Amino acid sequence: MNRLLHAYFPLRTLCLVGSEILLILLAFAAAAIVQIGASDATRVFIYDQGIVKLGIITVSLIACMYYFDLYENAVLNDRRELLARMAQAIGTVSLILAFLYTFLPPLRFGNDISLMGLLAGGAALIGARGLFLLINNSSRFHEKTLVLGNGPLAHLLRVQIQQRPELGMRIVDACAAERDEGGTEASAMIPDRLIDLHHLVESQRIRRIILATNDRRGKLPLELLLQLKKCGIRIDDGADLYEGITGKVPLEIRTLSSLLFSRAFRPSKLLLIYKRTFSIIGAFFGLLICAPLMALVAIAIRLDSPGPVIFRQKRVGKDSRTFVLYKFRSMYIGLDQDQGQRPAAEGDTRFTRVGRLLRRARIDELPQLYNILRGEMYFVGPRPFLGAHEDALAAKIPFYGQRWAVRPGATGWAQVNRGYCATIDDNTEKLAYDLFYIKNMSIGLDLFILFKTIKILLLGRGSR
Repeated sequence: MNRLLHAYFPLRTLCLVGSEILLILLAFAAAAIVQIGASDATRVFIYDQGIVKLGIITVSLIACMYYFDLYENAVLNDRRELLARMAQAIGTVSLILAFLYTFLPPLRFGNDISLMGLLAGGAALIGARGLFLLINNSSRFHEKTLVLGNGPLAHLLRVQIQQRPELGMRIVDACAAERDEGGTEASAMIPDRLIDLHHLVESQRIRRIILATNDRRGKLPLELLLQLKKCGIRIDDGADLYEGITGKVPLEIRTLSSLLFSRAFRPSKLLLIYKRTFSIIGAFFGLLICAPLMALVAIAIRLDSPGPVIFRQKRVGKDSRTFVLYKFRSMYIGLDQDQGQRPAAEGDTRFTRVGRLLRRARIDELPQLYNILRGEMYFVGPRPFLGAHEDALAAKIPFYGQRWAVRPGATGWAQVNRGYCATIDDNTEKLAYDLFYIKNMSIGLDLFILFKTIKILLLGRGSR
């Protein structure tokens, strides 16, 4: 895994994006040379704003591929689904370019360069995806990996690595610790089992070792592992690697001390200044731009059903302090006390006609811009819940109270990865995402979450 702006991405996916950008640029350059010759093509790209035009096309293509999930795990490894979504992405880009060229003719390449470049680029992208699938599905191109441990963390890692070939890892052996009668790993057993570790690494050509034992005190041959690291073998901490792969903290094996000595709960002052400044500016201009829409929504709510336009409810914020959250009312009066308490379901009779549309488009969340402007929320952070709801979950889920170490947000890492939660298990997994965000809070991760939020809003996913 590689960190880009504090967000985690598989190296192969990053290489895929980079190669696709290069292929698009080369396809349009080749199309221009074929159509008008090398000298005129140089003039077009350098002096006729060709770089800007090509940049618009490239960004549109990559964005559409992202929004059609062409970088998601399931699609990356499914040839049929890949071709179908690639066709959708290229078709959508064609419509976008047709619209732009109709209303903004200066953005258009002449001499059918756009058409030829799009066709050549599409063919090149499909070819690149075919090569990527070949590499992903071939064990020859996977890094041989040894997982040390047989506890919950080791199991979680093996499952993730086996399910995600784009990670570029292949488990060749698992040198597991013995368990004593009480079910814990016996400290005296690991060194005996690892006497031949050096031979195993050499014979199997292992390039990466993952330490996934629950308790390492006196159990691991640290000097041998250090020698292997000096020889070029990559040594990974299992818990950190799992967080990087999944984007969530493994609550099954994390302890309070592991969170205490991590970077969590210590955001830099510069980061907090950025988040507050961005929140004030974004909320102010957001309210300004959305004012006409919010006025129309208010009128529609009043005409559709009796009752107030704005729904107010106390939620839990930073350091467990309560504040009043504002939303457009989406339920009938008398039933709106359930709003935010009982999860919504398909065909829920509590919603008004307008309210159902507002929730589907997430427009009912717009008044939260006022909460953000007041400093009660950020744009990005853990979602705020009701106090009673929070108390019930905190009593059943370990570490739950730690999610309020930061201000809540209108969107968050848990929201873009998990969505609505109705059970204890769902909320436990959501907490794992929230704690990952708190540990890795950064400008880059915030921007990535906002980008994913826009994708969810445009595609209408997760709304109820």
